[in-house]
Amino acid sequence: MSADLVAQSPKAAIGQHLLADLYGIAPALLRDAPALAAVLRNAAEAAGAHLLASHFHSFGTDDGVTGVVLLAESHISIHTWPEFGFAAADIFMCGRSHPARALAVLVAALAPLRQEVSTAARGVRPGC
Repeated sequence: MSADLVAQSPKAAIGQHLLADLYGIAPALLRDAPALAAVLRNAAEAAGAHLLASHFHSFGTDDGVTGVVLLAESHISIHTWPEFGFAAADIFMCGRSHPARALAVLVAALAPLRQEVSTAARGVRPGC
């Protein structure tokens, strides 16, 4: 591994990438593509991001949903497994947006019993 690939502080990063594994969510929430789309749009707004487009797909009445909101600052995506009460969310933002605020909206709306979140600083700003 190159010495250039050393982890950078969030202040030196171009973007922040949050990966959230959310457990113990009511299955009905994880099957509702329109509701999940609204949650992700609200999350983007709360983060101060700018929505460009979105697309959500339901795999069937009893199955999960996959969806993404494309942002000027990058994206928020979600993939759900109602049979396991599980959702995987991906929040990647740059600029002046606040990905932790987006995550807070997701958590408030989905009310998971447990969450595991990892954060990565992405890229190094020139001069940092």
